[in-house]
Amino acid sequence: MKKILLAFVLLLTLTNLSAQTLKDKLNKAKNTLVKTPSNDEIVQGLKEALNVGANKSSAAASQVDGYLKNPRLFIPFPPEAEKMKTQLVKLGFQKQVTEFETSLNRAAEEAAKKAAPVFMGAVKNMTVTDGMNVLLGGDTAATHYLRTATSDSLYTQYKPVVQEAIKKVDVTRYWSVLVTQYNKIPGVKKQNPDLEDYVIKRGINGLFLLVADEEKKIRMDPSTRFSSILKSVFGYADTKK
Repeated sequence: MKKILLAFVLLLTLTNLSAQTLKDKLNKAKNTLVKTPSNDEIVQGLKEALNVGANKSSAAASQVDGYLKNPRLFIPFPPEAEKMKTQLVKLGFQKQVTEFETSLNRAAEEAAKKAAPVFMGAVKNMTVTDGMNVLLGGDTAATHYLRTATSDSLYTQYKPVVQEAIKKVDVTRYWSVLVTQYNKIPGVKKQNPDLEDYVIKRGINGLFLLVADEEKKIRMDPSTRFSSILKSVFGYADTKK
């Protein structure tokens, strides 16, 4: 009986080893078939991926209702003025509140028209080390790199675009009516949020959300890799998963 059990255990061990060996050989063969891109190609591929993501995201966000009708991007009444919104609605200013929120989102949509070149200017300094870390990182590693490495300069470059958009859609006019009415209520805390800062940050966050979506598509779906450099770079990344 012991000999039978020993033989059975030995058989299982050999089977597992054979399966593991076969798996290792298949992985090795897979890696061999995929050409390892050069460092320059990796950086080029990542920049192209970000370019695709930025252009598509900018186009989607800048269309009419790109923010307003997208629950993930919608810019609501400023959180610090939420009590103000509640009071105004109770006083019968729902129409004005809706118009104000619409104007915030229209400002973000207008600003998004010029967002793509701002994003592209921010990725020019990507190094080889950055590129390799991003390529072999998570599903949104490139988007994360773009956000952490360029958030300050992107904010600075984005601000005049938002300022212009706020003027174009007349956000201040809608806000002035609401804040004037609210501040007349006895005992309330006077309100005057920085609307430019609010729209800039929410607008940029929305764009990064869309860029991340596009990056995930390129990483997960080989059919979206329309150029040879994208196929090479992200095909190589697939073998490292």
